[in-house]
Amino acid sequence: MKLTQIFTACALASTVALTQAAPIWQDFSVTGLYGENYKSPFATGDEKIEQSTVTFEYGAGFKYGDFFAFADRSNNDPDGNETYFEVSPRLSLGAVSGQKLEFGPIKDVLVATTWEGGEGFNNYLYGIGFDLDIPYFKYAQLNFYKADNDKKITQDDYQMTFVYGVPFKVGAEDFLVDGFLDWSTAEDDHASELNWTTQYKWNVGKHISPDTRLYVGIEHSVWNNKYGNKAGIDQNDVSALVKYHF
Repeated sequence: MKLTQIFTACALASTVALTQAAPIWQDFSVTGLYGENYKSPFATGDEKIEQSTVTFEYGAGFKYGDFFAFADRSNNDPDGNETYFEVSPRLSLGAVSGQKLEFGPIKDVLVATTWEGGEGFNNYLYGIGFDLDIPYFKYAQLNFYKADNDKKITQDDYQMTFVYGVPFKVGAEDFLVDGFLDWSTAEDDHASELNWTTQYKWNVGKHISPDTRLYVGIEHSVWNNKYGNKAGIDQNDVSALVKYHF
């Protein structure tokens, strides 16, 4: 069976299972970002590039798993306007089997899939995921993928993704630190890649109303060998951030 067929079967099974019940929880948000230290593998030299990005995100939890998707619309001078998206359904093996798959810090085991798409490419990732119980973390996920990449762009590789969120208070103020770490393997045509992106946010919305979630803060992006570029294009950017949850 081809890798794309495996991905399609896993994603379809996950999506069908997730749509059988109303969400236990769901969240939709829009984020605006502006930074001045982005890097582009398509530029020359060591430019510091200004970039603005609007991100739309949706996440939901269901009886049989969870679902997350986002789309970025970004603009900078070397690359122009670009759109990138990810769609990530996961199917809970514990919920499907009716068994508690808990051991140590692991709360559940899931079939993990992701569809990555952008300007002229599509990548399909599939593998295994774990929900983790870590002190002080609101949530933590660890996913291991085999990536069936668009062969016109890059060879297949393997990826590890860690997703996390840590809320905390300072006096009466609410803060949230959340983000992800992606690490992928090196192959003949590209270098190993690490993208560690974290948002540090203060909820100013609670001063408007108790239920308003309007965050301001920064996003810190550390991206080594961006897009797997063997020339060593490393990005270290701090962007201004505004995020609103509907």
